[in-house]
Amino acid sequence: MQNPVAPRMPMNAKSENNIPIAVDWIDRDMSLLAFNARVLHWAARPDVPLLERLRYLCIVSSNLDEFFEVRAALYTSLAQPKAALDAIDAKAQEALSRVAHSLVEDQYALYNDVLLPAFAQEGIRIVSHSERSLAQQRWVKSFFEAEVRPLLLPVGLDPAHPFPQVANKSLNFIVQLSGVDAFGRNNEIAIVKVPRSLPRFIRLPDRLSGKRTLFVSISSVIRTHLKDLFPGRTVGQFSQFRVTRHSDLSVDEEDVKNLRTALRQGLEHRNYGQSVRLEVSASCAAHLSDLLLRQFELPPSALYRVRGPVNLVRLTQLIALVDQPKWLFAHYQAGYPQQLAGHISIIERLQAGDVLIHQPYESFDGVIAFLREAVQDPAVLAIKQTIYRTGSDKVLMDLLRQAVQRGKEVTVVVELKARFDEEANIDWAEKLEYIGAQVVYGIVGLKTHAKMLLVSRREGRAIRHYAHLSTGNYNPNTARLYTDLSYLTCNPKITQDIENVFGLLANQSRIPRLNKLILAPFHLQHKLLEWIDTIAHAARAGTTGRIILKMNSLTDERLMEALVRAGQAGVVIDLIIRGACMLPAQRPGVTDNIRVRSIIGRFLEHSRVYYFATGRDEWLYLASADWMNRNMLRRVELAWPVEDFALRQRIVKECLQTYLDDTVDAWIQDVSGHYTLAQPTKARTSGKAKTPISAQSQLMAQYSATRA
Repeated sequence: MQNPVAPRMPMNAKSENNIPIAVDWIDRDMSLLAFNARVLHWAARPDVPLLERLRYLCIVSSNLDEFFEVRAALYTSLAQPKAALDAIDAKAQEALSRVAHSLVEDQYALYNDVLLPAFAQEGIRIVSHSERSLAQQRWVKSFFEAEVRPLLLPVGLDPAHPFPQVANKSLNFIVQLSGVDAFGRNNEIAIVKVPRSLPRFIRLPDRLSGKRTLFVSISSVIRTHLKDLFPGRTVGQFSQFRVTRHSDLSVDEEDVKNLRTALRQGLEHRNYGQSVRLEVSASCAAHLSDLLLRQFELPPSALYRVRGPVNLVRLTQLIALVDQPKWLFAHYQAGYPQQLAGHISIIERLQAGDVLIHQPYESFDGVIAFLREAVQDPAVLAIKQTIYRTGSDKVLMDLLRQAVQRGKEVTVVVELKARFDEEANIDWAEKLEYIGAQVVYGIVGLKTHAKMLLVSRREGRAIRHYAHLSTGNYNPNTARLYTDLSYLTCNPKITQDIENVFGLLANQSRIPRLNKLILAPFHLQHKLLEWIDTIAHAARAGTTGRIILKMNSLTDERLMEALVRAGQAGVVIDLIIRGACMLPAQRPGVTDNIRVRSIIGRFLEHSRVYYFATGRDEWLYLASADWMNRNMLRRVELAWPVEDFALRQRIVKECLQTYLDDTVDAWIQDVSGHYTLAQPTKARTSGKAKTPISAQSQLMAQYSATRA
């Protein structure tokens, strides 16, 4: 069949014997920071609604928190073993620190010099103590006495009162005192811990705000009244501070009897792990910041002086407090999936062919409706589902509870080690067991990242299976914010494969050879290498070769090496990689035929699509896996083929070609590894720039028009 994706001409194709054996990969952590710089650009765009700009600023802060919690531990602690420190390239460590500091400075410059003035123009301000009227000061004083002071317990440091435990990412103050305490002693330093239960921003009453919307920050409230916390003492220099700690849970699964219990115990200590970053106010005195660095065993490079609140993430509270739709994105209402519209029974619809749901342009309600129909159908005997990240929505839990109550066999594979969702998933597991579902935790040493739901239904004398596979999670909330692809099918070869995979997860027995699905950690990496090499071989023989990949991250070296070889052989390769990409693009003589682009938009790009073509043959797979070593070798992942021609063409058009045409939200990687915004190309005939295209905006308009 004809390749539907617009081709590019290959450049400088080389023979198989002239392929470089080594490539200078882009540093993964630097690539992650570069991704966050692209996200920050949305906070700077004047065409983005004001509250949404603030949201993007907060997203970057949240991403950086996770970066430090997970990735930065090796770089920052003075307590690291010497062998570990020796293994780190000093120049790479310095470069990473420099880029991270620069990104944080850009955040606060944008916050102070752009966003705050923009909010002020709209009558929205965060007022400091010096800006408050006497009436406002009295109100803040009253609020402090009634709501804040009762929750604060400052700790003066002395041999009997050592430095208190400071939780990960909590707000605190370090205060220098003069004079003597009640016992005549001169303990100079005190620590004030700010409870998480206190709101980070408080709206002043309308009667004190005039026609404006005014807020005070909790840090300003406490800072203003520090002297009230230390009667008889004189408050000198002080600073807010926040410490970030290493938070990636490490549990020896081979050495625990109950993984759930071990993880719950580990969660109790997560907030007090190894320190990796210290944030203080820009005005913090050097001797106070040095004291904190020594306390948390951090080098000077781990210190971040900031011009504003030390936790920008908490600014998300302002979005809800302001609550002005005119400063938010126009509401987008996802329609019910087109292929399911007008069908009373989804099961009957699947008997006529496979169904594709493109989220969030189409609603996740189609997946919920499939599960609900299975729960209510008396012919359905069993339901099996994987759970990775579910969010707080209770609809799935309620449906599974109903299934158990109706006498169906319900089996749920809960991944307890989904990073930062461990506690929520443990709660899910316990609730499911309580209602009578069978709960398993997958394979020791591997995360179960595959997203699948299997319904077993009696039809006559046979049992027929119906299934849902997805590139994303069973999370109704993120399904409105992430781009993902859901696939519904009753193809017996696919559903039998899914049944076998569930058997593997439950009892670890060897499974028969799979018919259609490709499973990591067993076959996925090998199969991808095989496909890439097949297309490369065809290209060397003179046949057109094409590879287009869309995913979140590309860091697996074996797969990247295969792509380089394929590009060298003349295969034209386009990579649509949202986040970290270690493969350098368009380097002369190395990756001439490889282009890399990143799409940052209103929705988080999350779908994984693998497209391969050679000559007139093509094949396309959807998957749960990014091309990272962990996904290939340390996770249970699934990839499945889209064999229906119409559905395959739809995916190619909506998820690949539209994104390759994007000139609004796309960033293009250059030969140096840096990203620049795409520019509209010029038409060959008129020489004028073509109309700018935003893939996400185009898809929203397309699906809205279909519903109209």
